[in-house]
Order: sequence, then structure tokens, then C-alpha cells
Amino acid sequence: MKLLHNGGLFVNISPTTRKWLGLIAIALGVALIVVDTTIVNVIVPSIIEDLGINSVQAQWIQESYAIVFAALLLLVGRVADLVGARRIFIAGVVVFGATSLLAGLAPNGGLLILARFLQGAGAAMILPTSLSLLNAMFTGKARGQAFAVWGSTIGAASALGPLLGGWLAEHASWRWAFGINIPLAALILIGAVLFIAPSPRTAGRIDATGAALSIAGLGLLAFGLVEGRTYGWLTTKEPFDLFGLSWSSGPSPVLVALVLAVLSLGAFAYRQTMLTRSDDPSRALMDVRLFSISSFRNGNIATLIIGLGEFGIVAVLPLWLQFTLGYSALQAGLALVPIAIGSFVASGASFGMASKVSPLGLVRIGLALEALGLAGLGFIAATDSPWWTIAAVLFFYGIGVGFATAQVTNVVLEEIPEQSAGQGSGIQSAFRQLGSALGIAVLTTVFFSTLNSTLNNDLTESGVDQAQADQLTRAVTDSAGAAIDSLAGSPSTAFVADAAQSAMTHGITLGGYLAAGFVVVGLIATALIPNKPAPSTEEETKAAADA
Repeated sequence: MKLLHNGGLFVNISPTTRKWLGLIAIALGVALIVVDTTIVNVIVPSIIEDLGINSVQAQWIQESYAIVFAALLLLVGRVADLVGARRIFIAGVVVFGATSLLAGLAPNGGLLILARFLQGAGAAMILPTSLSLLNAMFTGKARGQAFAVWGSTIGAASALGPLLGGWLAEHASWRWAFGINIPLAALILIGAVLFIAPSPRTAGRIDATGAALSIAGLGLLAFGLVEGRTYGWLTTKEPFDLFGLSWSSGPSPVLVALVLAVLSLGAFAYRQTMLTRSDDPSRALMDVRLFSISSFRNGNIATLIIGLGEFGIVAVLPLWLQFTLGYSALQAGLALVPIAIGSFVASGASFGMASKVSPLGLVRIGLALEALGLAGLGFIAATDSPWWTIAAVLFFYGIGVGFATAQVTNVVLEEIPEQSAGQGSGIQSAFRQLGSALGIAVLTTVFFSTLNSTLNNDLTESGVDQAQADQLTRAVTDSAGAAIDSLAGSPSTAFVADAAQSAMTHGITLGGYLAAGFVVVGLIATALIPNKPAPSTEEETKAAADA
């Protein structure tokens, strides 16, 4: 045991124990931001009722967080290299806790939207720095184990968010969905100060032009991917209102945003290439030479593809559970718990497998199990699917997420130089977030398009005239299935509810198979990543000595 000094506080623990306690703080920080991504989707109806907000405000409460989160990742990664990952992580926790308090006390929709924007900034400070810290704190076998804990936390938090939101929506207030973040943020802050060592800093400065281009490009790209189904991919489908201005016709704001995103990111990439090749490459916001590292370059490509299938189905699954199978919001959240259980099982298994199976081998095992679970969901989906079949396939999917999500990050960052850890983590986080956003965009579009076309065809084939079929289909699709309950309550429209439930099930079936296909393509893409063997006994001994 050693008496360690850290930030003016004395902690009488061994260095190894200190690292693992620091890992707990990091994992809780990641859980904090991931839960907040999913919990709000469940509590929005309660917010609408309590604050009297309109649909546009409700949309921004849901999406502003994800857009700002994605937009700031590259900039935060570079700043973490310059001032230290630990400092940015702690600052992010403080920002997230303070803005959660603001959100929980918000008296109107405008202030709540502002709080959600600021929460996104806090989340962007936490995610990439959590990766940098893990990369620096652990080596050898322990490194794979630490990433296993990190990855299983993401999988579990993604599944537990809807459960927590459902319980709060039914038994408490939506404000507690933000209020519970405050004591958790305080706990994380204490753990980070006590158990995470100060991070090294590198020389350099921020490329302001590159920062502006990356923020604009990533933010606009995230907006386009998130809002495509709402406002239309090519032409304006719904009015887009912002700061008192309305965009109601012509090319969709989504199309314009995506074009501007491509131009901004293209200009950013060109500028970073030129700066990296200049006499002073430290001016670059992103060192493009990192992409010459095979594991980093190909690992990020695989991460993007995997993101297409990994979490998109979770965005629509609660709708099917509630409006087809008749689950309450809380029951729908409970139905996703097997994903969390599977993630924790994978984390435990990774500890024993870390010295026998390489990180890339664990990624491939995880992706195979993910594909099995997603394809299984498509296979068992029916209007009367029993809960245990859903639980079984989601459990296998959760095990896959626990293996793959953690270890693909381990693989991507393994050969990144220490002085570029922040940049590498920011880039990897951006690829992960954009892959997830693209996957959600594709799968939600497929789900609702399938619901719309299948229901409309079924109604017209049953003798309903086209105009009425269009009206009924629009009511079900625009409400994301919520109209099914009222349709089922009337004898004259009960058959429409049955057809809608069948159409939703068809959408889940197609979505499950499509997501599985994306994951399989991601699995194939891992063939491009060099496979390093599992840490040897000699490496483990050295890692233990370094600890």
C-alpha cells in the first residue's frame, strides 16, 4: 500500500486499485451520457403535457443533444491532447451535472432546449476523453479488460435508459430524468479527482478555421441524418421552424444540410492534410498521418459500418413493443433489460478470455452474436410474440454488443501514439456517433416506410377506398403507432388496428434482418484490420510492473 497524493487529497491505496477505481468513475461517466441519449425519448409525452410545448420544440428537445454531441467530438479530442484528458473529462462532468440541473428546473420549452444543447457539449467532453484515459491507464491484458467494462457499460446504459424513463414517466416526474444525473455527476467527479492521475499535455494550438469547419460539418451531418425522416430527404415534407423563421417548401433543409456538411468536411479534410504536411504540423486540429496506421484506419471504417446495424433497431423496438404487443412504457423498458444483462455477461467473460483471445477475435465473436440476435429478432417477430423469445434474442444481441463495442475501440486505439491519444479518441468517437446516427436514420426510415406502404396496401386490398386508406395510414405513421390504441377501441376501425400491428411487425422483421446484414458487413470489414495476438505472459508481467 502506498500513500498517494492527488490534487491535494491523500488516498491510501495501491496504484493498481487506484486505476480500477478510476475505471469505475470513467464507466459511470459514459453511462451518464448514454442513458441521457435514450431516456428522453420515453419522457417527451410527459414534457409536452407539463410544459405545453409544441411538436417543433419537442423535436429539438430530443435531437439537439445528439447534434451538438457529434459536432464537438473532433475539437474536444484535440483540446484534450493540449490541456490533458483528465481536465476535460472533469470539466465535462461538471458541465453535464450543471446543465442537468438546468434541464430539471426548466420552466418552459425554450430553456429546456438550451439545457439540452449544453448537455450535448458536456457529453462531447466526456466520451472521447474516457477513451484517452483508458488508453493511457491500462496496458496488456488489463487494457482489454478495462475496455470490456467500458463497452458493457455502453450496451447496458443504452438498454436501461428506456426502462428508467418508463418508470419515471409512470411513477414520478419527467424532471427526475435529469435530476438523477446530479448526484451521479457528483460521485463521478469525486472518483475522477481521487483516482485518475493527471494526464500529459502536448505542445500545439487550436486551428480555429479547422474547428469551425469540423463543428459545422459534423453538426450539419448529424442534423441531416437525424431529421431526414421528419423534414424529407429531398423536398420539404414538414415546415422547419427555427428562431422565428420557417422553411416550408422547395428543397428540404435536410438536403441542404447534408450538402453543406459534405462541403465543410471536405474543406476540413483538405485543410488538415495541408497543415499536417506543413513545416509546423502541430497547428493541425487532426493529424491525418494517424490514418496511415492500418488498425486505426480500417478499424474506424469497420466502426462506421458496425454502427449502421448496432443500435438502430433499439430506436424503433419500443414502438413495436408498446403499440403492437400492448406493453406499457415501463414494460417496454423491461423488455430491453436482457441487452444490459448480456453486455455484463460479455464483460465478465472478457476478463477470462483476454489472455487467450485477441481483442480483434473478441470483436468478431461479438459481431457474430450481434448478427445472430438481430436476425433472430426478425425471425421471431409476430403480433403475438411471447416475451421469452424476445428476451432470448436480445440477450444474445447484448452479449455481442458487450464484446464488440468495447474491443473494437481497443483495436482502433491500440497503436495511437500517446501524444495523439485525444485526437485518436475524438476521431474514433466521431466515427462511432455518425455510424450510429446513420444506422438510426436508415432503420427508422425503413421501419416507417414499411409500416406506411404495408398498411396502405392491406387497407386498400380489404376494400377501403384509397383516400380513406391514405388518411388512416397517415394517422398511424405520423403518430409512430400511438393511434393504434384509439383505432382498436372502436369496432368500426378495429380491423385497421390489426392491420397496423401486422404492418409494424413486418417493419421490425425487415429492420432486424437489415441490421443483421449491416453487422455482417462490419464483420467482413474486420478482415482488413491486422490481428495482434492476445497479450503474452511476459507482456502481462510487464503491464503489472508498469501498474
